[in-house]
Amino acid sequence: MAQFDVYENLNPKTNKEIPFLLDIQNDLLKNLATRVVVPLVVNMQPAKILNPKFSVKGMQITMSTAELAGVSLRHLGPCICSLEHKRDEIIAAVDFMITGF
Repeated sequence: MAQFDVYENLNPKTNKEIPFLLDIQNDLLKNLATRVVVPLVVNMQPAKILNPKFSVKGMQITMSTAELAGVSLRHLGPCICSLEHKRDEIIAAVDFMITGF
């Protein structure tokens, strides 16, 4: 598991609208039994800075930053890809949510 990895959402109640979960937890905390994730959703109107858009498995998805949560490792599906190359956008969205800048 690594920061900015994208995992399948295994929850059958939510995985149609939220197909993926983005791990934003720092790798220094990799030994915890939970990960801090942000839902990657389809069909969302993005807010500038707060909700960057990405392409994952050919799908256009939006980072729903305000819905970040801690989840147990057992609730994460397989790792699909990494969004490490989008690090600046991801950090900017989380920073904007917390600090407003």
